[in-house]
Amino acid sequence: MKIDLTDTTAGEINKALIEGRRAIGTPAVGMVLTLVIVTDEENAYDALRAASDASREHPSRTLVVIRRVSRTPRDRTGSRLDAEVRVGAEAGTGETAVLRLYGEVSDHADSVVLPLLLPDAPVVVWWPVTAPLNPAEDPLGALAQRRVTDTYAAEQPVRELAARAETYTPGDTDLAWTRITPWRSMLAAALDQVDCEVRSVEVEGEEFNPSCELLAMWLADRLGVPVRRSLSSGPGLTAVRMETTCGPVVLDRADGSLANLSIQGQPGRAVALQRRDTAELIAEELRRLDPDDTYAAALRYGVERLAMGADAVAALGGAPEQAAGKAAEDEVVTEVAVAESEAGTEEGEAERPTPNSLARKAASK
Repeated sequence: MKIDLTDTTAGEINKALIEGRRAIGTPAVGMVLTLVIVTDEENAYDALRAASDASREHPSRTLVVIRRVSRTPRDRTGSRLDAEVRVGAEAGTGETAVLRLYGEVSDHADSVVLPLLLPDAPVVVWWPVTAPLNPAEDPLGALAQRRVTDTYAAEQPVRELAARAETYTPGDTDLAWTRITPWRSMLAAALDQVDCEVRSVEVEGEEFNPSCELLAMWLADRLGVPVRRSLSSGPGLTAVRMETTCGPVVLDRADGSLANLSIQGQPGRAVALQRRDTAELIAEELRRLDPDDTYAAALRYGVERLAMGADAVAALGGAPEQAAGKAAEDEVVTEVAVAESEAGTEEGEAERPTPNSLARKAASK
């Protein structure tokens, strides 16, 4: 059932939702959360379709917020709210309200959404494409327990990861992180099968893919070893190679669906590693509404730190022992420089070390 409302209010939308449920014979509210999708007209259809598929696992009230661009100064000074209410088969197992905001009301979307939230139910806000710089401080993001972004849709995904690390707030997550859940599970299971020490890791995937960077940062953070990022033609992640004291452990997926896991001394095996669609990704994120500490640790490891570790390995010919030694020397140089700066000179003037000066000292060792 579909109900169109023109120049309406939040109260009228709520009334239409109740009337729609009664008309199809389901007056009771069975939704477990409110999913707010903030998108544009171009991407609204795909996002709504993914949310509708995910609602089979998580019945929810879905509110789609679309800010319409005003073409004239007169339109920008006015305000209008149009809505499209969907219940029953049109909305999966939940209910949907598509909200189109015109004029000044588009700057106050939180005032429109707030009266439509399900009482005593969690709120999740999802930006399928363009997300705010700080989702937690966004007026809509402030209403939610979980805030879902997708750096893969950003113009500069790797730079977007750095921005996400700076503004991270518990409850933030990224579909680029969700995409690598099967990879993380498979790699953890592979290391459980061997009693070896990992010396170095190589993560191979297409360029400008934030999932590759996140997986590399997760491995570097958890294993404490140098991780090198290499490029391939894709699709997405294609391989992870780990050098261990017992030999190489390789997870290779060339076609985007079936991967081959090879461990030294064991027969190779084929494992299912299918690339998942957006509906599966958003459904996974809706399964847990608590902060993802593992994502936070990987994100805060830093793309820049990952690149520095890879450069150190490359400069030393890829020898992990030498790379570890160089890292230790750099740490000692940093500690000495900081101690000198705190002690100061005899005249009382301390020379504070800079990143460039520390790099020069490290290079001279």
